[in-house]
Amino acid sequence: MTITTSSTAQLSGVVPPVVTPLLPDGSIDVASLEHLVEYLISSGVSGLFALGSSGETAYFTDDQRVEILTVIARANAGRLPIIAGAIELTSARVIETARRLIAAGADTIVTTAPLYAINSPSETAAHFRAVAAGIDAPLWAYDVPVRVHSKLSADLLVQLGTEGVIEGVKDSSGDDVGFRRLIAANAAAGSPLRLFTGHEVVVDAMALAGADGVVPGLANVEAAGYVRLWDAAGQGDWDTARAEQERLNRLFEIVFQTSGLSPDAAGVGAFKTAMVARGIIAQATMAFPVQPLPGEAVERIWAILESMDLLAAPVA
Repeated sequence: MTITTSSTAQLSGVVPPVVTPLLPDGSIDVASLEHLVEYLISSGVSGLFALGSSGETAYFTDDQRVEILTVIARANAGRLPIIAGAIELTSARVIETARRLIAAGADTIVTTAPLYAINSPSETAAHFRAVAAGIDAPLWAYDVPVRVHSKLSADLLVQLGTEGVIEGVKDSSGDDVGFRRLIAANAAAGSPLRLFTGHEVVVDAMALAGADGVVPGLANVEAAGYVRLWDAAGQGDWDTARAEQERLNRLFEIVFQTSGLSPDAAGVGAFKTAMVARGIIAQATMAFPVQPLPGEAVERIWAILESMDLLAAPVA
């Protein structure tokens, strides 16, 4: 099930949204990022999703985004396809950012509906068409209404897929009914799109429904578990897939160990804390101004990992 070329046209399986390790001064922790890429690849993932929400892309400058992508591409060394987020306010800025990321090693670009501007569906479609025409790489759509405050409809996505504007969709809407409707509409149109769920805790169900893959932030902590889940689903071994999903859901409890902080602090902060506990990255520094997790939350996260025998580093 693992694709080992740069193409994303038939991509399937587990494509983690790569977390961005940082040094205490907020600069990129290059050594930890290289180590993370090697951990993910050695765990059997199918591709790498760079500069998404889990990668804290909104907090970085354009130059930092290029630096992050350059490190990931160098560490990957062409082994897996890289999908990179070019997420900006306007179509022109998306194109400008995307071109830099493609030059730095991205194989495919993913972008959202326009940010800040309040656009109609037809204007949003024009946005995706303009981006696709302005870059020399395939384009995916990133449906994340919690971030951009608009939902990409199944009709719009399938139309853009049928036109050849977009090649795939990363669905982080949390709308599982909507995602199943998108799967059905895509199949009825001849499956022009690759459809990936970003929902960590229902991957088994989405595989059964017909998803092509998953982009789980929790895979930064436990990539091999998601690979086992997806492989079991691909073999029709639904008992094993469900059991692995339930194990991962127990691990996902790490994101609920604090309150009163931002979703970025609670979610990505928990991932980074667990990655430190596993020896995958060196420190859990968050991008400014996101607050670090309090000590008691860190202790609870370590306790969850210990209870699941996950404290040992998976890569030497």
